[in-house]
Amino acid sequence: MTQELIELRQSILDGRYDDALEIIDDLEEMSKQAILRKIEAFLVRLCIHLIKNQIEQRLTNSWIAFISDSITQIAKLNLKCNQISHYIKADEWQIYLEEALAMAIRPASAEIYEGTLKPSQIIHRLNQEILINFAKNLLILTYKYQIKELTNIIDDHLAKLPGGQDWFE
Repeated sequence: MTQELIELRQSILDGRYDDALEIIDDLEEMSKQAILRKIEAFLVRLCIHLIKNQIEQRLTNSWIAFISDSITQIAKLNLKCNQISHYIKADEWQIYLEEALAMAIRPASAEIYEGTLKPSQIIHRLNQEILINFAKNLLILTYKYQIKELTNIIDDHLAKLPGGQDWFE
């Protein structure tokens, strides 16, 4: 990005405004891609813990913390600077979740039942549709609620997961 800023400065100084606008477009795209990569990393972390919950049929403090933090971090990252629009719209999560789920299976397998299941065994036991729909429902909350309200609302949803009722009581 440093090189692009140097070129932008030089383009402006030289009066090459069309070149400067192209560089600005490139910088905007680079910024958007960096944000999307961060969101994708949090989606993978979210999926890892939802996989663990679905396979082990329990919920732990750390899993709740990771799930909740992933959603709140995604909410912060996804909101554009104008505080109105989003990088990923509410109806666009399916493809991102499918990719994140595929990437999460191997790391989840290393943790589930102390790493005794292979990724292929996880895939056979996992109901991907239920997991993706649950994750999508959590993500939809980020469009409806402010960050400060989100944690308690997420907890209400997590209580519906296997082991959730026990944990929250």
